[in-house]
Amino acid sequence: MSDPDELLRIEGIRKTFPGVVALDGVDFDLRRGEVHVLLGENGAGKSTLIKMLSGAYTPDGGRILVDGRETRIHGAQDAERLGIATIYQEFNLVPDLTVAENIFLGRQPRRFGMIDRKTMEADADALLARVGVDVSPRARVRELGIARLQMVEIAKALSLDARVLIMDEPTAVLTSEEVEKLFGIVRSLREDGVGIVFITHHLEEIAALGDRVTVIRDGRSVGEVPAATPEDELVRLMVGRSIEQQYPRQRAERGAPLLSVEGLTRDGVFHDVGFEVHAGEVVGIAGLVGAGRTEVVRAVFGADPYDDGTVKVCGDRLRRHDVNAAMAAGIGLVPEDRKGQGLVLDASVEENLGLVTMRAATRGGFVDRKGQHDAAGRIAGQLGVRMAGLGQHVRTLSGGNQQKVVIGKWLLADTKVLILDEPTRGIDVGAKVEIYQLINELTAAGAAVLMISSDLPEVLGMSDRVLVMAQGRIAGELRATDATQDAVMALAVSLPTADKDTDKEASRGH
Repeated sequence: MSDPDELLRIEGIRKTFPGVVALDGVDFDLRRGEVHVLLGENGAGKSTLIKMLSGAYTPDGGRILVDGRETRIHGAQDAERLGIATIYQEFNLVPDLTVAENIFLGRQPRRFGMIDRKTMEADADALLARVGVDVSPRARVRELGIARLQMVEIAKALSLDARVLIMDEPTAVLTSEEVEKLFGIVRSLREDGVGIVFITHHLEEIAALGDRVTVIRDGRSVGEVPAATPEDELVRLMVGRSIEQQYPRQRAERGAPLLSVEGLTRDGVFHDVGFEVHAGEVVGIAGLVGAGRTEVVRAVFGADPYDDGTVKVCGDRLRRHDVNAAMAAGIGLVPEDRKGQGLVLDASVEENLGLVTMRAATRGGFVDRKGQHDAAGRIAGQLGVRMAGLGQHVRTLSGGNQQKVVIGKWLLADTKVLILDEPTRGIDVGAKVEIYQLINELTAAGAAVLMISSDLPEVLGMSDRVLVMAQGRIAGELRATDATQDAVMALAVSLPTADKDTDKEASRGH
């Protein structure tokens, strides 16, 4: 007899792709009013599983039951009809449409046969207020940052009145305050009887929000445990081994300054930013979303313009807004949006690894393909990229392996200063440790690393010094020995000194 509270059951699901068994007999179930966490490394099969529930993939074996009845989900409309909504880690939004148009895409309210924009925008406004994001329903999606895009996706899912809500890494780009808002929304939905499948790599979120955890490893479900299970046991189940040290920073000898930034200013975005990064050290940049961190490093790399200030590498001043000059000087940038800005998704692993060095490997109009192939193979092996071969399309790799490819292309270029913007966002704990070890190897070899991360324990665990930004300025600098979460957050929410002085002058005028 079926459980009346059971919304969804997956039995023995199997899915294969050419040369790869993605899922091999996975079992999973979801009840009304619970948060069931789906946990596993990148490449374990989580994304394949949720794509079958959303209708993007069809199972090769096993069955899916909704409300106790076996069903087949052939597309997004089938999933919607069954009350299943999915919030993907990669945003499923149309950049040139407004927020309201995206939320109600294909379901716009109509009046006299025409789209009722007033009603649509009012309904969108109510949903945006529910998720606690201050965005106009008339704003174009392309104008929004990643954190706001995530909240629009959540509002879109809420508009469907789903009974089953699948959330794939929904907190990956949110601040701690935004995470708490999201958790409030999830708890409210749970109280309303919605069943939530929650995928996260932040282990501390599991006990805070979850009820049960199903762990998937190498395409198989290896255990179901309570959400209160200790983190080290979850890690052991997930990766098949114990990880002794979460942030294995190995301090290297600090050398001469490789990157020097002075007085960097872009009107209305950041002001008078200055710092140095020395050979052999990791400098972290912390701050709230909107503090200007990404904008500063993009300006340093030459991707964005700036109005005043200087950027020097090994004492030589760089031309502003010139990516080629920055790359030639030895600066590399791993962007926060690896799929949109760091990779050519439909190109192979080999082609992506060779993107930075192709010009140097070209003689008389011909690319040294053998040299590029050999170098790509060496770096892929060094980084432990899990792939069928160098010819595999990078789109089909897991998130952790995609990130290794993004970093690998800069290793091939012998980068002196590597800028990492959210280097482990959406990556499992095993792949994170591999990337941290890579950072150690870079600094041990005399390179410098400038790292932005919204994961505060990561910044504290891996940085030799921490710069804290607030409202477009450097609010303070902390040595590793003095950097605590409280100290960083106190600076992150502070009003920069220049603004305080302005306020004092204004108050004297009254």
